[in-house]
Amino acid sequence: MRVLVGLALAGAMLSTAAGADVKAGVDAWARGDWATAVREWQQPGAAGDADAQFNLGQAYKLGRGVPMDMAQAERWYALAAQQGHRQAEDNYGLILFQNGKRADAVKWLEKSSLRGEARSQFVLGTMLFNGDSVPKDWRRAYALMTRASSAGLPQASSTLAEMDRYVPLPDRQAALVMARDLERNAGRPVLAAVPPKVATPRPAPVATATPKATPAPRPTPVAKAAPSPATKPTPVRDGGWRVQLGAFKDGGNARRLWSSVAGKFAGRQPYYEQAGANTRLLVGPFASSQEATRACAAIRPTPCVPMKR
Repeated sequence: MRVLVGLALAGAMLSTAAGADVKAGVDAWARGDWATAVREWQQPGAAGDADAQFNLGQAYKLGRGVPMDMAQAERWYALAAQQGHRQAEDNYGLILFQNGKRADAVKWLEKSSLRGEARSQFVLGTMLFNGDSVPKDWRRAYALMTRASSAGLPQASSTLAEMDRYVPLPDRQAALVMARDLERNAGRPVLAAVPPKVATPRPAPVATATPKATPAPRPTPVAKAAPSPATKPTPVRDGGWRVQLGAFKDGGNARRLWSSVAGKFAGRQPYYEQAGANTRLLVGPFASSQEATRACAAIRPTPCVPMKR
């Protein structure tokens, strides 16, 4: 089995520092005035302000106020990460992976994973499972994926269910002990103790590739039950608002992400927009900024950014 990664980077979160220019940029961003925000951050970013550098990375990644440019986003994240900016460290490891620099990403993914950052745990766990730029280690891969799944990351939950089909029971049991240690070291509540014997969970159907070494049957798709009249979503008003769940070089990853979160967007639909070489995943419509913001809050920690069309 070879697990595939479909993960959007975080989008809406910005850093605010004491500097007037940085705060003015954040205020402009909150109003949807992306160009002004970028102008406010350029000078302090060039002067070495880590918050401004991280925010510029966000702007280039999302294509807000500047053309979408993953190389520029990577550059600004790198400058901030090298100063110890934690959000930048998290996004730098992820964008290095996304930009194909997987060996370079490992150092930063390791650092973020130890702090309990779920997206980094998911990506690093996938790399360890596949032996992608790191030695294959199924126990640690399973432990990291367990942590990412416990944090509520949908992709991690579906991947963990698929891993259950391949990771032997003794390795899964050892990995759960390792996962509790990871959680304890990150300063979070400890998982419940695992009994000596655990049942093998039923694998959930997920879109993954066949492993290089172990051929396996394809999961049987499960038919979705039709919603009852009581739960049928009501029509929604289009106020010109959407939410963006990410931008992907592989459009298939955008569709896989939508399949994992669609149930949390009753009455809405996905929009796949091309932005250069990337495919943006938008969801809507929403009647207002407040409604879009509430929708984003409901799917945390999946990255989600309200935007006016």
